[in-house]
Amino acid sequence: MKLVCHCLFYFLLLSLNAWAVKNAPPTLTRLRCDYRDNPLGIERRQPRLSWQLVSDIRGQKQTAYRILVSDNPKLLAANQGDFWDSGKQVSDQSIQVVYEGKPLRASRLYFWKVQTWDKDGQPSAWSKTASWQMGLLTPADWGKAQWIALEDLPASERIVPFVHNPVSKKPLGDRKSAQNALPQFRKEFTLKKPLKRATAFISGLGHYELSLNGQRVKDHFIDPGWTNYDQYALYATYDLTPSLAKGTNVVSVLLGNGFYNIPVERYRKIVGSFGYPKLICKLQLEYIDGTQEEVVTDQSWKVTKSPITYSSIYGGEDWNATLEQTGWMSAGYDDSNWQIPLVVQGPPRLHSQTAPPVKIMETFAPVRITEPKAGIFVVDLGQNMSGIPQISVRGKTGSVVRITPGELLGNDSLVTQQATGDPHFYQYTLKGSGTETWQPRFTYYGFRYLQIEGAVPDQRLVSTVSNPPGDLPVLTAVKGLHIRGSAETVGTFSCSNELFNRIDRLIDWAIKSNMVSTLTDCPHREKLGWLEETHLMSGSARYTYDLATLLPKIIQDMQSAQLANGLIPDIAPEYTAFVSGFRDSPEWGSAGAILPWYTYQWYGDKSILLDSYDMMKKYVNYLGTKASDHILTHGLGDWCDLGPKPPGESQLTPKGITATATYYYDLTILEKTARLLRKTADADHYRQLAESVKQAFNRKYYDAEKGYYGSGSQTSNAMPIYMNLVTPENKAAVTASLLKSLQENNYSLTAGGIGFRYLLLALTKVDASDAIYAMNNRSDVPGYGYQLAHGATALTESWPALRFVSNNHFMLGHLMEWLYSGLGGIQQDENVPGFKAIVIKPEVVGDITHTNVRYVSPYGPIRSEWKKTGSQLELTVSIPANTTATVFLPASTADRISESGKSLENRNDIKVLRTENGKSGLGIGSGTYVFSVKGQ
Repeated sequence: MKLVCHCLFYFLLLSLNAWAVKNAPPTLTRLRCDYRDNPLGIERRQPRLSWQLVSDIRGQKQTAYRILVSDNPKLLAANQGDFWDSGKQVSDQSIQVVYEGKPLRASRLYFWKVQTWDKDGQPSAWSKTASWQMGLLTPADWGKAQWIALEDLPASERIVPFVHNPVSKKPLGDRKSAQNALPQFRKEFTLKKPLKRATAFISGLGHYELSLNGQRVKDHFIDPGWTNYDQYALYATYDLTPSLAKGTNVVSVLLGNGFYNIPVERYRKIVGSFGYPKLICKLQLEYIDGTQEEVVTDQSWKVTKSPITYSSIYGGEDWNATLEQTGWMSAGYDDSNWQIPLVVQGPPRLHSQTAPPVKIMETFAPVRITEPKAGIFVVDLGQNMSGIPQISVRGKTGSVVRITPGELLGNDSLVTQQATGDPHFYQYTLKGSGTETWQPRFTYYGFRYLQIEGAVPDQRLVSTVSNPPGDLPVLTAVKGLHIRGSAETVGTFSCSNELFNRIDRLIDWAIKSNMVSTLTDCPHREKLGWLEETHLMSGSARYTYDLATLLPKIIQDMQSAQLANGLIPDIAPEYTAFVSGFRDSPEWGSAGAILPWYTYQWYGDKSILLDSYDMMKKYVNYLGTKASDHILTHGLGDWCDLGPKPPGESQLTPKGITATATYYYDLTILEKTARLLRKTADADHYRQLAESVKQAFNRKYYDAEKGYYGSGSQTSNAMPIYMNLVTPENKAAVTASLLKSLQENNYSLTAGGIGFRYLLLALTKVDASDAIYAMNNRSDVPGYGYQLAHGATALTESWPALRFVSNNHFMLGHLMEWLYSGLGGIQQDENVPGFKAIVIKPEVVGDITHTNVRYVSPYGPIRSEWKKTGSQLELTVSIPANTTATVFLPASTADRISESGKSLENRNDIKVLRTENGKSGLGIGSGTYVFSVKGQ
């Protein structure tokens, strides 16, 4: 009897435990403030708070929340929010929750946590504590900090805007005395009391490298990000608390030129100067006894020339190690022969840098070293990337090693920079003491190969050389350091088709190589923020990387670049004013209207639209002034389409097609934005104007007899289809024309950097993903496979991978968006921002037998994985808590579908919604589901 009781008790205990687990409320994770984890330098006076719910329970959602905020962690631990206690808010909102507590103070640290209630009204445990630290909110918050410099460029000698491709090699300014020396600064200070917290706020222009007691502070590269320095510059915020020592400490800073000051020597795309390098810094020291102290840049600092003898964002960098001063970063160094810095003027405003800092993200070792010419060695790193070299070398004092990077090799097997900017190189002068390791600090380039002159590789690197070292230095190590913006990777893609996997990697390397403080076109020749890429390619980039803080920075760049008449130039920041379509092309400038909307849709932050609305209106109104009978015909058109001529301005598609279609698209976005912001009169105006543009477009470009638009090119028909410019009665004809032209061209692509994305979107819209597969599952004609077959390791500037253009370029990578949204099927309901309402709609095409796609949305990870066996299809879907999803499966009737081996009949967790185009739509909540579709 006792045994029976024990068994019953044990069974009851297991049942209770199982019930508790099954009904446990979600756990809370990923607490973020303004898109970042425990961020520093928050300037928004009402930050946005977000969190994610994690639960294995299907259909789990949040029904209420409570947020506590305090500047005292002990109070927060006692569940007291003295700065904000939101109270229990009946709401399912878990992203972009606006702080509504007491006014926040500059540079103060705040702590917060959240509790939620689930679908059954059960409360969760409190989350772990998160924090944010405010930045400096007004100029007064900088206290007595001043801009300081080694030398000052007179205002009369500034060159702004910059000059494009200047012929003269005359140096800028009067350099007879200082020769535009690159400075290094130092300041000793003493901690007087036990320290509670130390924070540094710093901006060094063009770029800076900050050290404390001889150690680098953080691993940022080319900080701060690029801006229009006549309007504002960026500063970074660092927590120095763990790095400070009792007694005397030393802060030291190196400066480089960056885009702030571009020399004319060596390669330059543009030349100009906002001024010579300068520094501003404030160290805020908070002691345990509650007192505070500030260490600020002023004339108590010391400055001298650094060992950097040349620095250019375009031309490279030189370091003379014989000029190094041992111990200058340590306390007690004798700096009596250093100069007192000049107090100079800096940019009128400083804003906190919130975009992910650029860092060294990967390291590449040589895969091959050759000696194509006696004494000249070429290192193959195996990957074309944005980066810098790193060398380790030993040799005599004063010996010089030159490193020339390049994407390609010439016919002589030496590095060529023909298409990427020549000359760009690095020179290191040895100090002659043991093994010396060096890398550039304030510039970078796009390269796969490194050409080494002036040194002989050690036998460990290459076994034979044409001549013994003699007096030459010996190279003991060489590496390639890949640099990029350190945005978190949030997406992964793989499938059974290895070509598509390689294409994904090809595009990814172009994204990584052009993701710095803006999205550049290439990492070598230009390094400029060409704006068409920000909206046409951000779809691909957003699936792979978290761009929630980078895109607002780019939008700010556009606001700064916008002219009084409303024009948004083709590049931002606009360091130089290009001419004709290279300054004013609607497909480029329309990023000002399109990108804020895309950013809002993707991340769910309406403040992006509030901040951007005036810019959007001004630009679209500007386009209206350029239109004739609502038609725009200026600009670059479908850039780099495949025609009979070398790539450049549109060859196959009338410029009026792409310009006017983009104008119409802008108007539809502006109408939706205005309605969302409750600007009804504006919304009605833009709806009516869009209708007028649509009518004019169809009158001008639609050929009713032939059933296509313009020239009938891929772009001519794709843009009207996707943008809803086609009238209902003509849609079938235009769709048929597009598909017929593809078939007759043997599915060879011809669309360029503007039209190709819309071609993919249009084909997806008309359920023709099989055509997308046919176009891209090949390597015999120009396209992705062709580039790979010709040795590309990063996406190239031209479809046929021409050698005379860039071989690491950002603009043609639109297929990645389809790999995630088409093959993987992860999409969002366009009417519900932030992936609150998810769409899973995989395209099962070609010979692909399985795909595995993951994307970490603002609400949490989404998974779509399908495999096809014969006529059977299995789809595994994971949906994050507090969201819903509509899943489309290739089944004409829902009775062909089962989930986890069970029928869909009488299910509470799955709803059969509708059937469209041979696919059944199912409504589900959060959780993991395994769907199976029977064959016909």
